[in-house]
Amino acid sequence: MTTSATAAAKPLGNAAALRALVGADALVSEWLTIDQASVGRFAEATGDHQWIHVDPERARRESPFGGAIAHGFLTLSLIPGLLDKTATLEQRMGVNYGLNRVRFTSPVLVGSQLRASFAVQSVTDVDDAGVQVVWNVTLERQGSERPACVAEFITRHYF
Repeated sequence: MTTSATAAAKPLGNAAALRALVGADALVSEWLTIDQASVGRFAEATGDHQWIHVDPERARRESPFGGAIAHGFLTLSLIPGLLDKTATLEQRMGVNYGLNRVRFTSPVLVGSQLRASFAVQSVTDVDDAGVQVVWNVTLERQGSERPACVAEFITRHYF
């Protein structure tokens, strides 16, 4: 996968900076190109070798998508890395806590470009002086009217 640079990552150095994002404009990542090699590596890592992902010729001939598509879970797995490139969390530690309401709303053809928007829904205090953030994430595929994936992504941050 390759990325095309846009704006620099927004620095977030404390819980107050995250709280200030509640209701603010979404942070938007750079574009990321999904290539067949990355889809193949994901198939190897997960054991999901369904032909619509790993056989581009057959996918062109037989699938309703007109070519090979990325795994939905590959698309989903891009979210933490895109967040890291979009917001520089100057923290002692951060963890992915979970996901809510994940939907894969349109296929991601190999060769597509994706970007993510991250809107902060809420920030709440948790143990050990941390905060839990619920991000409304939309993964957009360039040229498509429908997003590729929408999800509530939950992270915890300790400053």
